[in-house]
Amino acid sequence: MNLNALDLNLVRVLDALLREKSVTRAGEQIGLSQPAVSAALNRLRHALNDQLFVRRGNDMVPTPRAESLAEPVRAALREIERAFQPATDFDPATLERTFTFMGADFFSMLLMPPFAARIAAVAPGLSFRFLDSAIGDVSKLLQEDRIDLALERPLEVAEWVSSVALFGSPFAIIAAKGNAALGQAGVVEGEQVPLDLFCALPHALRSIDGSMSGFTDDALGRMGRTRRVTLALPHFQAVALAVAGGPYLAAVPTQFAVEAAKSLPIGIYRAPIAIPSPAVRMYWHARRDDEPPHRWIR
Repeated sequence: MNLNALDLNLVRVLDALLREKSVTRAGEQIGLSQPAVSAALNRLRHALNDQLFVRRGNDMVPTPRAESLAEPVRAALREIERAFQPATDFDPATLERTFTFMGADFFSMLLMPPFAARIAAVAPGLSFRFLDSAIGDVSKLLQEDRIDLALERPLEVAEWVSSVALFGSPFAIIAAKGNAALGQAGVVEGEQVPLDLFCALPHALRSIDGSMSGFTDDALGRMGRTRRVTLALPHFQAVALAVAGGPYLAAVPTQFAVEAAKSLPIGIYRAPIAIPSPAVRMYWHARRDDEPPHRWIR
C-alpha cells in the first residue's frame, strides 16, 4: 500500500466511522460535513482496496479488514495526540471537550447535576454525557475509548485499568409510606425491620443483568436465611417508584434513599442484618493517568 495515499484526516475519519458506524455521526464527532466524510471514505476504500463499511439499515457495518484496523488506528491517533500535547500549563477555562461517564442512575441522579454545575463555572467549554451501566463491560468500553470514566462497585477489570476508591455507600431499607405489613408490626420509620418480617415480605432489587439476588442475599445466606425477591429492575429510580406504589421492601444506597424520599412517598428503615457495602470506585484507562484534562476531572 502506498502511504502517500493517506493523510492524518483520513485516519481520523476511519477512526470516527469505526466508533460511530454512521457517516453523519462520524462527521459530527470530527467536525466534517457528511459529503466530506463520504469523500474521505471513498479515498480510504481506494487506498486500502477494501469496502471497509457496508450499509445495513441506518448503520455502516465494518468489514473484517476495517475491524482489524480499529485498535491500531486508535492507538496511532493517541500517540500522535500525546506527541503534540502542548507543554504549557493546563487551563481548564480554555478546554473544549466532551467527557463520557458510565454508571448506575444512582450516580447520574445524585452526583452529576452538582458536578456539572461546578465544572461549568470554571470550564464552560466542557460537555458531559452519562451512559448506563448496562451498556457493556467497563474494560472493553475503556479500551475502545467509548467512555472516559466509570463509576461502579468493585469490578474485575483488565490490568491496564486504573481505579481509585471514591466513597462508601451503606444500604438502607425503603418501603412505601403506610406499608401495611410494617404498620401492623408496629415498625416506624428509622427503626430496624425485624428479620422474620424482612425475609417474609416481597422485595424489589436493582439488577442490570436480571439476577434476582445481590449483596443483601449474600448476607442473609451467611445466616442461613433467604428473602423473597419478586421484582428485579435495571434502575434504582424504577425500584424506588415500585416501592412507593407497592408492597415491596428494597435495599438501596442510603444516599439514594434520602434523595428519593424527597419526591416519593417512601420511608427509610434500618436493615436487620449487616449488608456489606463495598466502596464505589472510579475506573479509567491507564493511558490517561497523566493526561492533564483527564487528571483534572478525576
